[in-house]
Formats: sequence, structure tokens, C-alpha cells
Amino acid sequence: MHRFNGVYTALITPFTDIGTVDYQALERIVNEQIESGIDGLVPCGTTGESPTLSHEEHDRVIAQTIKYAAGRVPVIAGTGSNATTEAIRLSQHAEDSGADAVLLVNPYYNKPTQKGLFLHFKAIADSVKIPCILYNIKGRTGVNLETETLIRLENECTNIVAVKEASGSLDQMKDVIEGTDDDFSVLSGDDNLALDLIKAGGDGVISVASNLFPREMVRMVHSAMEGNWDEADRLGGWFRDFFSLCFVETNPIPIKTAMAHAGWCRESFRLPMCPLESSEHRNALFQCIDRMMDDVKEGRV
Repeated sequence: MHRFNGVYTALITPFTDIGTVDYQALERIVNEQIESGIDGLVPCGTTGESPTLSHEEHDRVIAQTIKYAAGRVPVIAGTGSNATTEAIRLSQHAEDSGADAVLLVNPYYNKPTQKGLFLHFKAIADSVKIPCILYNIKGRTGVNLETETLIRLENECTNIVAVKEASGSLDQMKDVIEGTDDDFSVLSGDDNLALDLIKAGGDGVISVASNLFPREMVRMVHSAMEGNWDEADRLGGWFRDFFSLCFVETNPIPIKTAMAHAGWCRESFRLPMCPLESSEHRNALFQCIDRMMDDVKEGRV
């Protein structure tokens, strides 16, 4: 199985002014990501507003991302659901479309027991042959994938090979790293914890911020993975305000607003996602982006 490390962008899904998926914008974004050295792409995660996509749109966004990537980088398709049968169908379609792996978020709202989580993820993993990456984010799903359950899944499902850890607990991340095999990848689901995770022995990040600054995120994470901590920490400091502002309102509202400000997409959301509510947040975000883009243009970063 492929080992996952580095920076994988949790892609936004661009929409047109009338709310349909903007595939031309998506193709531009995919090409820019790859040309910037990104290690992989993750379409149809929650950053891609996947809960508001129809099944047909979900399938097509994944298939088109694979087509645009054209084998240049791995594509990890977001195929999780709170219904096991739906997650199986989405995962099988992604596999048939040529996805390199699937990303499976904790079932949301249902709040299954640990036994339920085990049976859910095992059923999906058993339904496909490609690698499965679990996505643990209690804050958005209401349930935590306990480390004991994750280790059991790793031991019983040979294609469960990684986890996107967004529990918010560095201690839990360290327990996962210590408790899993050396060839099991632990990726941060939080940009601001990526360097701490790598210091603890983790493997990289599935990133929101890299939608707008892929080249700089790659430099930061790869510097850390190569042991160049002076450079990694310098870039981490450069990113600090942006990491915070990306979550000043519910993700993906700030990052899509930032992408629209930079000309990559329209500032178009699907309800219940809506534009930034606070003008203070908007001004702070734009000032930060403009400063960072000037730094990039002038070679100061």
C-alpha cells in the first residue's frame, strides 16, 4: 500500500453564480495545486462542501478531479457518510473512477458506539481494494474514534493505512503514532498542529490553507520532514495568522472567501453555508491575504 506523507489539499468545490459546480474553476485550481508541488488532492471532503452536493455531483467532482490530475499526484476521494451503505457506494464509485484512496469521516450526528464505528469502517474497507484513510474529527461529527478502535481497524483491515487526525488533541495524536505500525500514516487535520504532529513522528497534513498557498505549505511541511526546523518554524510563523483566520467562521467559509478574493473562484456557497457574516472578519482576512501575497510576489517568504 502507498504510504501517505506530505501535504494533501482538502479542495474547495467552486460554484457558479447560479450554484452549479464550476468545473472550469476546479480544473484551474487542480492544475495550480499540482504545478505548485502539492503531494496529493482531496476532493469532496467537508472543505469541499460535500454534504450539500447531490450524489451525482459528488461522483462527478471526484471523477473530474481524477481526470484533471491525470496521474500526476494521488487523489484521495472524500467518500464518508453517516450511512454505511451510502459510504460504500461512494467509495466503490471512487475506486471505479480511478481514485488512489478514499477518506472516510466519522459518521456524523448518529453518534455510534465504538463497536458501531468499528463495524462501519470495516464494512467500507472490505468493500474496496484501494487504501482507506479514516478521518477523526469529533468537533464536526460528535464522536471520537478512540485510539484502541483505530488500532483494531488497522490490524483487521489491511487497506486501512492512515488517519487524518483532527481530534484537536496532540496527546491523542501521539498515542495514535505510538500505537500504530511504522508504515501507518498519521496526518494532521489541523494546519496549525501540522508541525507539532511531525515533531511527534507524524507524516504531514491534509490542509485547508494549501488551497491558497500550496507552494508555501509544501515548503513548510517538507522542511519539517527533512529536519530543517529553522525553515519550517519560520514558515509556520508566517502562516500563523492565516491558519487562525481560516477558522474564524465555520470552514470552508473563510478559505473559499479567500480563494474568491484571490480570483480562483466565485464567492458562492450552498446553504446552509453562507458568506462571512462579520465585516471585521472579512477585513482581517483580506488584509492578511494581501500581505502574504505581497510577501510571495516580492520573494520575502
